[in-house]
Amino acid sequence: MKYVLVTGGVVSGLGKGVTASSIGVVLKSCGLRVTSIKIDPYLNTDAGTMSPFEHGEVFVLDDGGEVDLDLGNYERFLDVTLTKDNNITTGKIYQSVLEKERKGDYLGKTVQVVPHITDEIKNCIESVSAIPVDGKEGPADVCVIELGGTVGDIESMPFIEALRQLFFSVGQNNFCLVHVSLVPVLGVVGEQKTKPTQHSVRELRALGLTPHLLACRSAQPLLENTKQKLSQFCHVPLENILNIHDVPNIWHVPLLLRNQNGHEAILKQLDLLSAATPPDLREWTKRTETFDNLANSVRIAMVGKYVGLTDSYLSVVKALLHACVACSLKPSVDWVAATDLEDDSAKLTPEAHAAAWDTLKKAACILVPGGFGDRGVKGMILAAKYARENKVPYLGICLGMQISVIEFAISVLGWEKANSEEFDEHTPHPVVIFMPEGSRTHMGSTMRLGCRKTLFHTPNCITSKLYRNSEYVDERHRHRYEVNPDKIHVLEEAGLKFVGRDETGKRMEILEIPGHPYYVGVQFHPEFKSRPGRPSAPFLGLILAATGQLEAYLSRHQNGSL
Repeated sequence: MKYVLVTGGVVSGLGKGVTASSIGVVLKSCGLRVTSIKIDPYLNTDAGTMSPFEHGEVFVLDDGGEVDLDLGNYERFLDVTLTKDNNITTGKIYQSVLEKERKGDYLGKTVQVVPHITDEIKNCIESVSAIPVDGKEGPADVCVIELGGTVGDIESMPFIEALRQLFFSVGQNNFCLVHVSLVPVLGVVGEQKTKPTQHSVRELRALGLTPHLLACRSAQPLLENTKQKLSQFCHVPLENILNIHDVPNIWHVPLLLRNQNGHEAILKQLDLLSAATPPDLREWTKRTETFDNLANSVRIAMVGKYVGLTDSYLSVVKALLHACVACSLKPSVDWVAATDLEDDSAKLTPEAHAAAWDTLKKAACILVPGGFGDRGVKGMILAAKYARENKVPYLGICLGMQISVIEFAISVLGWEKANSEEFDEHTPHPVVIFMPEGSRTHMGSTMRLGCRKTLFHTPNCITSKLYRNSEYVDERHRHRYEVNPDKIHVLEEAGLKFVGRDETGKRMEILEIPGHPYYVGVQFHPEFKSRPGRPSAPFLGLILAATGQLEAYLSRHQNGSL
């Protein structure tokens, strides 16, 4: 196994994940099989219990793993299916070591960070890198490892030491270190500053690791004298200094690496030049150029709870992008804080209230994504009501689907106090209930998680046609609450049709309102399986409906052909 380690310096949030994904794309385009590992130095076992404000969205994998959003980037860029083991955390490592200690595996030994924690990290990396993720037999050729955080952080020290030992044990030709750093320009002076990168590399070398390549983030392309300075003081060959400057969209990053012969530098370090082919990025280039040249856009109102941090809905935004590009449009996402739509907001913050409603009414379609807790729920219900009554295309995901059920029960059935047990335990009309198999005492990994089968109950529905008349669809889930099966008959009689259900037929998965241009709710998270060039069906339907193209599209694809 060959390893490419991506570390970061100076500041966090430089785009190590995109860089690691892009390295994978370029290596894959050279005919190599690639897998990825993300190391997160936090003590949480996984990302499942973190607030989206704290760490961005929680990405869900086929096997139910709740992981860092960077694994979403890997899956979208590399078109692979990762496992929860591909996300290594300090919590997982310590938990494993402590379990072994209790079982007596280290009997007689004093269990320490070195060698026991570092050995566990190395064993974990070596075993996970051997898991095939591209649907083929046998391990990949190259494993791209991203080390979260910034070099010098106390919490990442055991990982740095383990990776230093891994480098030593696998040998020079099986390990390539790419260090992502920042080259800022100070407004007063106006020149590109290399000192932060120099200090970052010095810190890394002090810990026993020397970078083979530098990936320098900057606003503008690096000047030649800046590169020479970095080469001289960071001990990295000039041709191995790659510049990842700001680009119109992140699909440009693999092309930047290819254009600077980054793939050759990595292949040379890994002794893979003879095994690799010239990079074939024609399809990737075409997609990137297509997006750059798009002139028309579509306005999408995203009504959510966590709109203060767009990374909270990263996969949803990417799924909208994939769907829009497929329709030759640019997405124009208008973020609407659900609380600003509520009646209370009209009294407390009238300007924000008016602006939120103005944004909602100007949008071509409305999307209510997933979330937890009761904050903003009234605003989401009002958004769903507006979409239903005014025939505005609507997509509700997870909580968004449950919101549409609550709204329908209140407005159409006249159940004024209808609600979810999540928001009101004593509601007389619990249209959404806690799932019987859920845990009320433990929060981590206790939801209904991972890839599950949804069966279509009728082929004569929009969703089934968008999924190309499938009898069933496999999508990823992450929820604790479900639509109350005891209320289904009443809701369906009033016009809310549950066209997709789980294999038991008792758990509602997809709802539609016949006669509405596009009013769809899905209990699963279709955004997690959306890919560039292969948009998610519910998102594609939303954009097609928003632009008046849905009927024509469905009639064209009635036979399931492309």
